[in-house]
Amino acid sequence: MTLRGADPETVREALETADPLPGTAGFAGELDGRLVRDVLGRVPLFVERETPERWAFEPHVLEDPVRFPAGSVGEPGSEPRRVWSIPEPTPEPDREAALEALDRAIRTAADRVRRADRDVAVAFSGGVDSALVAELLDAPSYVVGFPDSHDLEAARTAADAMGRELRTVEFEPADLERAVPEVARAIGRTNAMDVQIALPLYLVAERAAADGYDALAVGQGADELFGGYEKVVRLDHRVAADTVRGAVREQVGSLPEQLPRDVRAIEAAGLEPVAPLLHDAVIDAALRLPDELLADADVRKRGFRRVAARYLPEEIATRDKKAVQYGSLVARELDRLARQAGYKRRMDDHVTKYVESLLEE
Repeated sequence: MTLRGADPETVREALETADPLPGTAGFAGELDGRLVRDVLGRVPLFVERETPERWAFEPHVLEDPVRFPAGSVGEPGSEPRRVWSIPEPTPEPDREAALEALDRAIRTAADRVRRADRDVAVAFSGGVDSALVAELLDAPSYVVGFPDSHDLEAARTAADAMGRELRTVEFEPADLERAVPEVARAIGRTNAMDVQIALPLYLVAERAAADGYDALAVGQGADELFGGYEKVVRLDHRVAADTVRGAVREQVGSLPEQLPRDVRAIEAAGLEPVAPLLHDAVIDAALRLPDELLADADVRKRGFRRVAARYLPEEIATRDKKAVQYGSLVARELDRLARQAGYKRRMDDHVTKYVESLLEE
């Protein structure tokens, strides 16, 4: 397959009209002799650094891969040209109209997933993002983590409140030791943070694949699109913007860096990744939310939570959640494995060095 994620005619029209959100869930590949990749880089695409006429969807098949830039088009071997940028529409002044538009967009994205001919499981952490995906898809839910982890408990209480069956996958340290080199190769990264985030996705996808599913749905994108991070409210040193809207937009702009990691982790386990909250329709509706439906010191992702509360128990729609690498205790246990292997915390970036050592083996 030379083009993934969308039919060729849709991408051709998007090129002709410069439409960055043509109604897809992302695309990348070769079209009419040119490489293309959607505006948020939802489908990974890599080229060889020294011989860019060589390209691939998986970084490990290239000797020195670099990401083909999101929102760009280019002849294989030539300098890519940016043709799509993240839109900056005028916010919808009517809050109720904005919420209705977001609700329709999310249902549109979920309907698209349900109509596809594939057996879908959901990576379920008990937070509002994955809970809404699980509810709208009505698909089997899987949670992963170490036995005493926050995510296992949060997922259990959420599943009980929602009346949903939950399939639990408890880790052992040996699971991480086995999976770390597989994940690092798949995502083309060895830094500790990226590996810690990718590991739970890989391991939950691995279990769902073993149970016969062929796609894994995730809640990725909600924090970036709707103002889910503390830093967008604090406007601290981690963001360059001086407004919440500007900080949210910065986070949306970070997605092309993050998504290849998540997509490749799931694909490496043999499943197709599905992210309904990153469909073009949802992105467009999110970008149009008025400021008061984004985030403030009291509530983050306010507009998204208000829509989610139409489908979920209020206790789940309003729940905050830890990042997956901490909620699953993967970060803690990977740090412990690194120290046991002789990579002490006093060493610079000791977990990354441990990951690299496993690849060398």
